[in-house]
Amino acid sequence: MADFALELAAPVRPVAGIDESGRGPLAGPVVAAAVVLLGRTPRSFADLDDSKMVPPAARAGLYRRLRRAEARGTVLIGVGQASVEEIDCINILRATLLAMRRAVDALPGVPAFALVDGNFLPDLPCPGRFVIGGDGISLSIAAASIVAKQTRDTMMHALARDHPDYGWETNVGYGTRAHVEALRRLGPTPHHRRSFAPVRTAPGRAGPNLRYYM
Repeated sequence: MADFALELAAPVRPVAGIDESGRGPLAGPVVAAAVVLLGRTPRSFADLDDSKMVPPAARAGLYRRLRRAEARGTVLIGVGQASVEEIDCINILRATLLAMRRAVDALPGVPAFALVDGNFLPDLPCPGRFVIGGDGISLSIAAASIVAKQTRDTMMHALARDHPDYGWETNVGYGTRAHVEALRRLGPTPHHRRSFAPVRTAPGRAGPNLRYYM
């Protein structure tokens, strides 16, 4: 279970936890979130954990609680994303780091320090450190993982209404057997990552947009 020890050990505060959702899917953007837990807020979110460990209904409840706390001014939340086109042009790692930077930029102010899940640091406007497995260790990273996952899943559920044959309402773009079979049968949509296998070999595949994104 995540706790607030890393935030308390940071050299300066406030501390933003940063995490992403959607590095592995075949379709949809990669989404990142940055979350700052202020004052006594960490005590009221002691049940936060890595979003992958939280059942969907509980994750949705945590997300609503975080947004209510944001409205009260006790939590700061920033969300950023990198598009399918950006993923195809600059690769998924660089697109993920770009989404993380955009999430920090979306905060109402620059944090003093950042804790970033994973083993790479994005280009940030503040000092920070990466934390391998941080979404199961740091409370603020766990909060960011909840926000990023819930935000991205909601986006994919909405896209599923326009593209009902790929099962995005359940697989949220990941390469399940049903999703891959639909790709082989129908080809990719504009929301598929054309640099990812098996999208690369799907019938009707167009090449990626070669525009370079900063």
